[in-house]
Amino acid sequence: MKRARSSEAFLGGRVRARRRLAPLLALAAFAYLLFVSVKLAGLGGWDDVSPPDATSTASRDSLLHRGPLEPAPRGRRAAAAATVAAGYGRITGEILRRHEALGGSRRRWGLRGNFSELERMAAEAWARGAEAWEEAAAFSGDVDSILSGDGGSGDCPGSLALGGGERETAALLPCGLAVGSAVTLVGTARAARAEYVEALERSGNGNGTVMVAQFAVELRGLRASGGEDPPRILHLNPRLQGDWSRRPVLEMNTCFRMQWGKAQRCDGYPSKDDDRVDGFPKCEKWERRDTVDSKEMKSASWFNRFIGRAKKPEMSWPYPFLEGKMFVLTIQAGVEGYHINVGGRHVASFPHRMGFTLEDATGLAVTGGVDVHSVYATSLPKAHPSFSLQNVLEMSDKWKARPVPEEPIQLFIGILSATNHFAERMAIRKTWMQFPAIQLGNVIARFFVALSHRKEINAALKKEAEYFGDIVILPFIDRYELVVLKTVAICQYGVQNVTAEYIMKCDDDTFVRLDTVLQQISTFNRTLPLYLGNLNLLHRPLRYGKWAVTFEEWPELVYPPYANGPGYVLSANIARDIASRHANQSLRLFKMEDVSMGMWVEDYNTTTTSAPVQYVHSWRFCQYGCVDNYFTAHYQSPRQMLCLWEKLSLGRPQCCNYR
Repeated sequence: MKRARSSEAFLGGRVRARRRLAPLLALAAFAYLLFVSVKLAGLGGWDDVSPPDATSTASRDSLLHRGPLEPAPRGRRAAAAATVAAGYGRITGEILRRHEALGGSRRRWGLRGNFSELERMAAEAWARGAEAWEEAAAFSGDVDSILSGDGGSGDCPGSLALGGGERETAALLPCGLAVGSAVTLVGTARAARAEYVEALERSGNGNGTVMVAQFAVELRGLRASGGEDPPRILHLNPRLQGDWSRRPVLEMNTCFRMQWGKAQRCDGYPSKDDDRVDGFPKCEKWERRDTVDSKEMKSASWFNRFIGRAKKPEMSWPYPFLEGKMFVLTIQAGVEGYHINVGGRHVASFPHRMGFTLEDATGLAVTGGVDVHSVYATSLPKAHPSFSLQNVLEMSDKWKARPVPEEPIQLFIGILSATNHFAERMAIRKTWMQFPAIQLGNVIARFFVALSHRKEINAALKKEAEYFGDIVILPFIDRYELVVLKTVAICQYGVQNVTAEYIMKCDDDTFVRLDTVLQQISTFNRTLPLYLGNLNLLHRPLRYGKWAVTFEEWPELVYPPYANGPGYVLSANIARDIASRHANQSLRLFKMEDVSMGMWVEDYNTTTTSAPVQYVHSWRFCQYGCVDNYFTAHYQSPRQMLCLWEKLSLGRPQCCNYR
């Protein structure tokens, strides 16, 4: 009885404590909702937007101002400009003249003498870009053969063999892979070594020292933009000592445009029967020392023996890698994915992911705790489809861009592209840039491209820009950290070179359903500023790792709301404010382009005297890959672009998740 009364008293105390805590929780929840409502005034979805205002057409007159960057050509002046600079020279030359008029990089960047790292990087890129532009203009070689420097058709052997080494081993696969190609690695896994992990010691889990035995075999692409790491088409990481699971693991992943995908982990449990790649399971079974037969399994086994049911023989294999033991690892390319075999036995299969084709796998790298004895590659393709510009660029008049119209347009689209992404740009020209809205002139799209370190690449870009007339060349050396400068240029072009009501930014691996995007834009109140995309709310900056942001760069706990970079839409008044702030050198530049735009929109929203910004979120501006009924699809290869366009022509807005 005493024990019962004490239990009752204890439970009653907990109930009273919860009752006292409930008002505090309610108050905290109310404060949070109040903060979000003030922070995101105007935030809405597709179902709760305001209807368009018919009186908003009066404000269109304010959009007729054209800045001096590239005035609309008229009459004889237009003809003279066309002969002097065929499609690209006016804006590039004007940027360079302005840059020199400001006294070069030192006057443009860091006027107060306190250069930030981003400003120093930009100053160097501008200085080297001016030299690169002069070299490209003076280049007189055969630009059609420039890509042969990365491995021409004569340098595509059907097989190759090379020795190994104790450090990183790298091999060039000049023409990539094809279905049936195989890469075989003979090596020995090294013994585990001690590593210090600060996070473990802080958590109180020992002294922070762990034993690590792992290595990585990667199929890489070599077509990376300046400042980017090469893409990992297949990242195979055997962890002999395990990781957080403390059991041997085989992990596979991809990294596209410096963004890692979702890892596929094989830990000894077999994958499901319906989870297969080319008929092979994603993960095979191997022996696990931590598995113990349960009572149910033992009783079922006894019952099966009692009734005389035959037991199927089951092969049991150990983890395929052992410390100090030699292994033979083979990666074979299939139709649906890559198949990993060790010692002649299938271990795992990894499906192809969006953004890559087999011919993109032009490099092999082996890193970590492994001694490589030899590497063999067999059944390689004899030719690469992207070596000749004539095979990538289709020089036809039907793909040329329309000239910039003098009358107002509804939407201007700026497409960020890397210098050597010839195939990506051509795929866009042949697909969603053929929407009637672009062909009829209501929408204008332009590629924004910086310069390469290689004069041959720049010369080919110059030739491409001259012919198609849809490229804005920015005369600075391309770097991943300077993408934000391209976004500023898009805003400047959208308010100074054309009279656009809205401005959209996207990447050259983004497929845009332009008809649907225009339909959605038309449903919003035109008298209110608009920021439309896949919004991130209360996103925290990373303080450690490769994407670390220091407190000097961003001292607050969360970023302002910002739309993911692959595709978002702005109203012209926001873009005009960005261009104006950049002109008077009061625009804050941040190394992440999409976060920068969120900062600029918040500055506009808090300082303008006009109506508040409409923050509108939709997941159909897809950040990772594609979803059915998308507005934009990201990480789309040129082949997938053509497939999406073909499906749209049949009235099916569906994804093309194949290679």
